Amino acid sequence: MKISSLDINPSKQGFTLVELLVVIAIIAVLASLLMPAASNALNAAKKTTAKNQATQIATAITAYEAEYGCLPSFTGSNMTAANVAIICSTNSTNNPRGIIFLEAQAWKNGKGGTNSAGFCDPFSAKSVYLVALDSDYANTISVPSQSNAGSAITTTNITKHVGVWTVWTNRGRPTIINSWD
Repeated sequence: MKISSLDINPSKQGFTLVELLVVIAIIAVLASLLMPAASNALNAAKKTTAKNQATQIATAITAYEAEYGCLPSFTGSNMTAANVAIICSTNSTNNPRGIIFLEAQAWKNGKGGTNSAGFCDPFSAKSVYLVALDSDYANTISVPSQSNAGSAITTTNITKHVGVWTVWTNRGRPTIINSWD
């Protein structure tokens, strides 16, 4: 009669409960280490998107100026829906030639875009880009600045015709994302 190894030691056919719990604990620790890295990567992607959109808005306003010989007549300093219509729509009285200077998509989390509030950054559907225009052509505009991310925000003058920015607050630390750096 031949005895197989399975018949001799039947308890070694699977994982014990302790082994299973150790494996689950190791996976949980590795996942918890991965979460901050993934969050940082998503925030970096959103910051890059916001910088790109601020630059695109500034470029669209400059293209409007090149086409019409003057800066658009924005109301206020926000990229509100009315101001977005001037550079993104063919139905604006302030854009009589109906040129679309900027193609903007509907707002999506992490991607930014337009909604009823205006042109919003990728961080929040309520955070509208801000704009400073040199409408008197004095070759200077007043914009926010900070020495480094998270430091106090102050005001400075730069020699540009158009400045576009948004302020992103991460863990209580404000960061200016702008079009002029």
